[in-house]
Amino acid sequence: MTQLTKPMRDVHAQAEAALRGAAARAGGAIGLLARAGYAAKGVVYCLVGGLALLAAVGSGGRTTGSRGALRSLLDQPYGLAILAVVAIGLAAYAVWCFLRAVLDADRKGSDGRGLAKRAVTFGKGVVYAALVVAVVGMMRGTGGRGDDAGVRDWTARLMSFPLGIWLVGLTGVAVVVFGLRQLYCAKAADVDEPLDLGQMGVTAHHWARQFSRFGLAARGVVFAVVGVFLVTAARHENPAEARGVGGALHALQERSYGSALLAAVALGLIAYGCYQFVLVRYRRFDPT
Repeated sequence: MTQLTKPMRDVHAQAEAALRGAAARAGGAIGLLARAGYAAKGVVYCLVGGLALLAAVGSGGRTTGSRGALRSLLDQPYGLAILAVVAIGLAAYAVWCFLRAVLDADRKGSDGRGLAKRAVTFGKGVVYAALVVAVVGMMRGTGGRGDDAGVRDWTARLMSFPLGIWLVGLTGVAVVVFGLRQLYCAKAADVDEPLDLGQMGVTAHHWARQFSRFGLAARGVVFAVVGVFLVTAARHENPAEARGVGGALHALQERSYGSALLAAVALGLIAYGCYQFVLVRYRRFDPT
């Protein structure tokens, strides 16, 4: 067994070294890729938050997730061209997530905890790659169903498998935990870690911290609500009770003082979008 394991480790080390060498040679291109990705992600969050804020104050708008928000661009002048640019940026962000996970650009390590964090980053890449596919469908006029309908569809599909009810429930618990983790990070995380502080002035640093913490808190609330809906759908064995981001925002609006609550969360999502623009300018990039 040992004789087999050592060659396998050597092959893994050689492959990793080759990948890091390629990343080093393409460092400038990867940095550009990442910046384009953060810019597109910022646009998405600002759109979702902006539409929710308008709904909260009664000035039009609506509670929707990323797909619905991006679809709204088609109603604007040059909307198709704008959507195409955003799609390219989202594809860039997906690739950047894959590179971060494979190359450990964030220095998470290869122990159990580090691999788990890298797996989450890889999962983000999958989510944004799926969003790119959806956006391409919108551009072709075959965008399919909205965010909530999509969540209900995959919930129903998952429930059809053996132990599917449990899988949906566990997924919901995981999403709730992720949301609570975001709330914790809003208070305790080192939000300066990815930033090149040497390039930032005092004012930029101050607002970057505020945008980051406020945005993480808003994301935490939204994801926790989405997770609760998934758990509820599993408990009742009813996929129709599952909701996505748009449904979670609408649920907040239906609560007591819902308009104020929705407005606060919407502003937080906009703040998170603004923080992505901060990352475009000030994030440190070291893919190797």
